[in-house]
Amino acid sequence: MNRIDEQFEGHDFSHQDLSDSHFERCKFYNCHFNHTDLRDSRFVDCSFIESGSLSGCNFDYANLQDSSFKGCQLSMVNFTGTNCFGAEFRNCDLKGANFFKASFANQISRQVYFCSVYITGCNLSYANFERQCIEKCDLFENKWTGANLYGASFKGSDLSRGDFSSDAWGQFNVRGCDLSYAELSGLDPRKVDLSNVKICMWQQEQLLAPLGVIVGAD
Repeated sequence: MNRIDEQFEGHDFSHQDLSDSHFERCKFYNCHFNHTDLRDSRFVDCSFIESGSLSGCNFDYANLQDSSFKGCQLSMVNFTGTNCFGAEFRNCDLKGANFFKASFANQISRQVYFCSVYITGCNLSYANFERQCIEKCDLFENKWTGANLYGASFKGSDLSRGDFSSDAWGQFNVRGCDLSYAELSGLDPRKVDLSNVKICMWQQEQLLAPLGVIVGAD
């Protein structure tokens, strides 16, 4: 399916095979993609919430493997239980989006898995990533303020240039992450495991402030 500049209102795409579809500048208002196969689909400059609405479209348990969303309006969209392995979200507004029970990992065995997703340049304010495992992935240049990151693991991921709430640190695993140019306000190295974390030289002052250490100029 290929659609450009079309509007879908109240449309039910549930349980359909829309793999390899391409949508550009389309508007989806109060639509349902529950259990829809959207593998390798492409959405460019599309909107999934009507202006002034308090809820977006539903993608409950949809297959978004290797799908792509670029420049899309995805505020308040429900991604509960979706397969997001290999998906990409580039420069999207995902404010308030719900990724409860979504999957970003390929489980080889009970203890062996690897993650794949690309979320870059997105507004993730107030999005729900509780207990999500998104490790060794590109997650840079995102706005995370107010997001629910409780119990999440971003171990080894690129979180550079991210904007985090000061009270978010300690809620999620950042071991081995790239935090270069990220906002570190509220991050207390006494309470957060920063093993193998990468930062810039100028971020030392912000990181050491909770310890009472004053970093002077060279």
